[in-house]
Amino acid sequence: MDVRDLPLRLGAGAYILSSGVDKLSADEETAAGYHGMAAGAYPFLADVDPATFTKALAATEIALGAGLLLPAAPRKLLAAGFTAFSAGLVGMYWRTPSLRRGPSDPRPSPDGVGVAKDVIMLGASASYLLHALTRRSGHRKQRARRG
Repeated sequence: MDVRDLPLRLGAGAYILSSGVDKLSADEETAAGYHGMAAGAYPFLADVDPATFTKALAATEIALGAGLLLPAAPRKLLAAGFTAFSAGLVGMYWRTPSLRRGPSDPRPSPDGVGVAKDVIMLGASASYLLHALTRRSGHRKQRARRG
């Protein structure tokens, strides 16, 4: 693990892992809320049982969070998964009109402030992905310069 990635991986990993663990004990009403928001943004999820959806979401968050915390996790795969997960959350934010101030206004409404932080997570995960994808080529260039 590159020490420069440590703050991002520890912070995001702990947050995402905690979120996933919390979802494991979601009651029916909470599961229906998670499912309703996701299905509103991604209609193909409408036919999935809310409890099943919430358990799958919990498992995904636990796997991603744990992967971010484990030093031996494959960097490129982890960075791609982290970016895809974050992009899905930002997509949900953008596709849920009540979370924004207006149809073409990206700023969050009072209801969307908690979800708007996912834009920051997407930026961080995309930076991590770019670093993971370009890291080896940068090391090769350094070695070539050193001779």
